[in-house]
Amino acid sequence: MAKLKVGILISGRGSNMAALIRAAQTTGYPAEIACVVSNREDAAGLDAARKIGIPTEVISHRGYPDRETFDRDVSAAFEKHDVGLVALAGFMRIQSAWFPEHWAGRQINIHPSLLPAFPGLHVQQQALDAGVRVSGCTVHFVTPDLDAGPIIAQAAVPVLAGDTEETLSARILRQEHLLYPLVVRWFAEGRIAIADGRASIRDIPPGASLLFSAEP
Repeated sequence: MAKLKVGILISGRGSNMAALIRAAQTTGYPAEIACVVSNREDAAGLDAARKIGIPTEVISHRGYPDRETFDRDVSAAFEKHDVGLVALAGFMRIQSAWFPEHWAGRQINIHPSLLPAFPGLHVQQQALDAGVRVSGCTVHFVTPDLDAGPIIAQAAVPVLAGDTEETLSARILRQEHLLYPLVVRWFAEGRIAIADGRASIRDIPPGASLLFSAEP
């Protein structure tokens, strides 16, 4: 069976990109990283991808007359590589409605909170300011509404006394690197579907859960 071709969108270091690449290099993983696209030529993740021979492309958003024109060129880059799933990995641009509609059900994102709580930016500080005892990360389908697409899976971590934005971010990031490759695997295996605006997962392997608990 042919492997699912995944295209990754980044704007910076691409640590979740790196986690997906590591997973794709393991024996039996049902997806491969077909290309990495960035809107910034100085994104550190580009060099990491190039070093192992993954095709990369820089499409700067600067100079485009509007978001949709930019998004259409990004989409064309993925289609050139026969991408079946787009994974956002620290992509810091808000997409036009056209892109998530064109890639509906074929684009996912990982967000560092337990959505629907704390969408947007400075998420960990939002959690600390709210005084929550548990935070985490969410993998969801991307829709035109920011951080509001159907939730696929979540990983939870404790918020500890004395946590700062940096320490909480690091704890959540460790779980992101576990959760994102798992969701891509499920997608590649055909386990994930959307029905009535909600994501469902069938035949979850024994021992797997949609909500993971992390040790401090």
